[in-house]
Amino acid sequence: MRDTGAGAGGGSGTGARGGRELWSRRRLLATSAGAGGAVWLLRGLAGPDGARASAGPPDFPAGVELYQRVYENWAGEIRTDALWTCAPRTPQEVLDVVNWAHGAGWRARAQGMRHGWAPLTVAAGTPADAQVVLVDTTTYLTGMSVAERSADGSAAIRVQAGASLESLLAFAGAGGYGVTAAPAPGDLSVGGALAIGAHGTAVPALGETPEPGQGYGSLSNLVTELTAVVWDDASGRYVLRTLGRAEPDCDALLTHLGRAFVTEAVLRVGPDANLRCVSYVDIPASELFAAPDGDSPGGTAGGRRFADFVDDSGRAEAIWFAFTDVPWLKVWSRSPERPVGSREVDQPYNYPFSDNLPEPVARLAGDLVSGAWASAPLFGQVQYLMAKVALTGDITDVLLSGTAVRDILTADVLTHLLAGGLRSDLWGASRNLLEYVRPTTLRETANGYAVLTRRADLQWVVSTFTDAYRGLLDQYAARGEYPVNGQVEIRVTGVEDPAVCGVPGARPPLLSALRPRVDRPDFDTAVWFDILSLPGTPALDRFYRDIEQFLFTTLDGDRSAVRVEWSKGWAYTDAAAWSDPDVLGRLIPAALRAGGGPGWDEAVTTLDRLDPHRVLSTPFLDGLLS
Repeated sequence: MRDTGAGAGGGSGTGARGGRELWSRRRLLATSAGAGGAVWLLRGLAGPDGARASAGPPDFPAGVELYQRVYENWAGEIRTDALWTCAPRTPQEVLDVVNWAHGAGWRARAQGMRHGWAPLTVAAGTPADAQVVLVDTTTYLTGMSVAERSADGSAAIRVQAGASLESLLAFAGAGGYGVTAAPAPGDLSVGGALAIGAHGTAVPALGETPEPGQGYGSLSNLVTELTAVVWDDASGRYVLRTLGRAEPDCDALLTHLGRAFVTEAVLRVGPDANLRCVSYVDIPASELFAAPDGDSPGGTAGGRRFADFVDDSGRAEAIWFAFTDVPWLKVWSRSPERPVGSREVDQPYNYPFSDNLPEPVARLAGDLVSGAWASAPLFGQVQYLMAKVALTGDITDVLLSGTAVRDILTADVLTHLLAGGLRSDLWGASRNLLEYVRPTTLRETANGYAVLTRRADLQWVVSTFTDAYRGLLDQYAARGEYPVNGQVEIRVTGVEDPAVCGVPGARPPLLSALRPRVDRPDFDTAVWFDILSLPGTPALDRFYRDIEQFLFTTLDGDRSAVRVEWSKGWAYTDAAAWSDPDVLGRLIPAALRAGGGPGWDEAVTTLDRLDPHRVLSTPFLDGLLS
């Protein structure tokens, strides 16, 4: 079970509770890799590949740590040879590396925690002799401090690019501050999260008044100031330049897709708010995703549609496992005091059943990636029932299930799932409810899109998409193809409101998927869709292409507008992501040009001017941002 975000995390040891051992990726690999299965579960866990090199690139800056390391992203789909990698201790050392790269004819690429899907850092298969050096920000560039406290209760936090999002939220929380929404994984670097416009799920509930510093767009929109490496004509060198949010060029750097190098940012945060998170696993998809009453006589009234929960609380996420009928719906609400019956939590990551798989479930996952792809419906049912048991304690559906399910969800497994206590109603500090995905969860691949629309059309967008997804999944299954063995994830955010950062004259991030349409101020809401599946699943790229073409032909028009989610998969051919020339060259730029005002072209021009020698670029970005 995954969420949205922008390096690979660390490993997890095995542990025993209730007499049953949970399987980490490491143990699963040892058991099933010999049969060709589950290798993907271990991707990203290994440390630097190869010993510290005795001889590196010529004349590399003295004193900067330099070694060779394989680059591998979250799902393992982007893997390189061992590339030269360095770990600067200070922003000045970053600058030294970039200026060295300029003089040597190399490229320098900022590297965070590699927790992304798109090839924005380096391309898959980059050879060891490529003239590129990766600049790891996460070893030393992790400092943070409170830059300012305001009388309205908000604060500004200065944070270096390599700090993790988990560390940032913990630091903010210790001072009584927080954010409205954040990506579920904590193992994202701040620099990486800002580069792709990372987001959570939140819009104003009906009647909700946001606290100062609390916004409903991306994390990039909270930036008040940033420091970046830029070219200086006067000195003929790259320099560090600090830009306030209202200054020219800042809006192009706020979400730069890896086309720039930001070393530090200042983010505005608001007073922290305790949250309650209630999980529902009893609302059929036919009801939760039903068409709104005005669009279909079959629309379901009674307050259990997705938009109803969003109206009530402003914060909801649906996780719909493939080939199941009932999604897992999480609903967050502001709750200063602990409600009666809620379980208080004082740490993040409170869904352990999704972090480590019980042994029989891990074996089923291993069977899938060993070629038993037709087991996808069984895997979806097992994942749903695991969630239901762990959240609610209800084992009725397991006992009534067929032999295949009961062979996997044995009495030992059920005992284990129940051992940690029920988790359907949690309460605590915001960061402990917003962060819930560990690096030990399944390493799935994902596509990703944002659909901008009117708040009133939220349910129509959700219903239209889910109907198409379900129909397409059934069509593939009828042909004996099972491209999806993970889940659909649905979230909702607002669009970027620059006023949230508190800087007069601020503009929204130019390349943010949430940048508002000048011509459509009524498009105040974004619905995010991600479909997750195990890497290498047959027919997956073709399925993703069918979904993408549906989105651009059906949901991109007068009633809604489609943009890609930068960190995920997009531009699909039948065989690969990030490859369709029409999506790359026409649809993506058009989506950020539509409506007039500054956008795609201004951002591309600015980023080229700030790095005219393309030291901070890649061939893929050269082609995309053209």
